[in-house]
Amino acid sequence: MSLVIAGVSKSYGSVQALKGISIKLKKGEIVGLLGPNGAGKSTLMKILTGYYTHWEGTIQFFDQDLRTQLEPIQKMTGYLAENNPLYPEMYVVEYLKYNADLYQVSHPPLKEIIQKTGLEQHAKSKISTLSKGYKQRVGLAAALLHNPEVVILDEPTTGLDPNQLIEIRKLIRALGKEKTVILSTHILQEVDAICDRVVIINKGEIVLDQALDQVRKNQQQIIQVSFDYRVETEALARLPQVEKVKNTHDFDYEIYLKGTKDQRPAVFDFAHDNGLKILSLQLKNESLETLFNELTVD
Repeated sequence: MSLVIAGVSKSYGSVQALKGISIKLKKGEIVGLLGPNGAGKSTLMKILTGYYTHWEGTIQFFDQDLRTQLEPIQKMTGYLAENNPLYPEMYVVEYLKYNADLYQVSHPPLKEIIQKTGLEQHAKSKISTLSKGYKQRVGLAAALLHNPEVVILDEPTTGLDPNQLIEIRKLIRALGKEKTVILSTHILQEVDAICDRVVIINKGEIVLDQALDQVRKNQQQIIQVSFDYRVETEALARLPQVEKVKNTHDFDYEIYLKGTKDQRPAVFDFAHDNGLKILSLQLKNESLETLFNELTVD
């Protein structure tokens, strides 16, 4: 196991934010950490990154103890904070070199990381001139410069437009092939689109830890799609295996289907044949929504 969290508790005065939680994570796994506001997600992130040093329990990164080997563990951990603190007056490549110096990386793979995060056209741009999506890429690039084994992402897709969202999701999925990735979010769709496994925290306790494939088992297939133009629901209803179509908002649709065969390729073909651009396309995990609502109700 790359990361073992055992019996971790944390209190703020009389308020217990975490109540003896335990999780085991392995390499090549993207784990979605879900929970309502105040559930304890941010507290756990701050413990894992070493921001909080006073807590109970044990945490091991590749058999190294977080309490006694904090510095070497931080060197193997990449972290993108929710507010993504950057220096807006610095140029992208300048900022990345600065971060490499902080990690004492003598020969940082700047070109490789810039290419991996899609920053080639903006490497010499001032950070203040970048869009929200590209600022997120800069934050990810800084988190990856020292080739970490564990990557912790706190709300990495907040405020992104649909196109930026798709690109960041692709990047995170690629990271998950070779590293352990923890994605902390309150957005169920992000977990469903990116993660292999979901951990739900409520009131400082783990109330669900399950593979997403298992969560999806036996549920009806629902495709959520957004186009760049309005489509008649009757046209989408003529796709194979469609039971019903809902126009949920403007150019957003939910397509309810029979059977288990993934029908997203048919939606791609529909868009192509009708000269439409797909802004987002994903399977809706209705079972995950139901579980989340049941497990986090007051």
